[in-house]
Amino acid sequence: MKIIALTDIHGRLDYLPQIAPELAGADLVLIAGDITTFGGEPHAHRIVSSLEIHNPNILAVHGNCDQQSVEEYLHLCEIALDGRCRTIDGVAFAGLGGSLPCPGTTCNESPESEFTARLEELKSQIDRDRPLVFVSHQPPHGTKLDTVGTDRHTGSKAIRNFILETQPICALSGHIHEAATTDTLRDTTLINPGPFAHGRYAYIEIEDNTVKTAQLRSL
Repeated sequence: MKIIALTDIHGRLDYLPQIAPELAGADLVLIAGDITTFGGEPHAHRIVSSLEIHNPNILAVHGNCDQQSVEEYLHLCEIALDGRCRTIDGVAFAGLGGSLPCPGTTCNESPESEFTARLEELKSQIDRDRPLVFVSHQPPHGTKLDTVGTDRHTGSKAIRNFILETQPICALSGHIHEAATTDTLRDTTLINPGPFAHGRYAYIEIEDNTVKTAQLRSL
């Protein structure tokens, strides 16, 4: 399975023409939130419909900069992964949208306690016999993906615990623009592609129920 992973699009499709051939050749496109910059349904529709021209197979979670109407739009289009588990070609995909409270108020924030409750509910949907890919906007705590500056970690402990317990083969997140990188958490490959608004994305290949390739790319 070939996957193109995007996050932090923030309403910008400047680099879409450059990745159009890769989008068309992928089996799935994953979006890890912040589709818009405080935009609503029309803004999300413009982004999603533009991507669907090249690949109709999309799964997405909303980010903290997406209004609630964006979350509702993703559900209406049946591509929402927040609080859901979907199986495609034998691989399970589950997600969690939004972020922890930010220094400035944004549209879609939740306390850690709510993340914990939502993830507990999500666990009940997961088939542990299938390989799992987890998609969240907020990164897991204590990793390279949640580092701001040199040593300040801003990720979610609830997401970290969820990953350690469910052991997805891959966990995709965004949110921290400057932390575009890969890492591991036990046996899970962690990926923050970096903001697509700045031409960053990731190519992931899954083969024999494992992550064969996880490449960060920049245009």
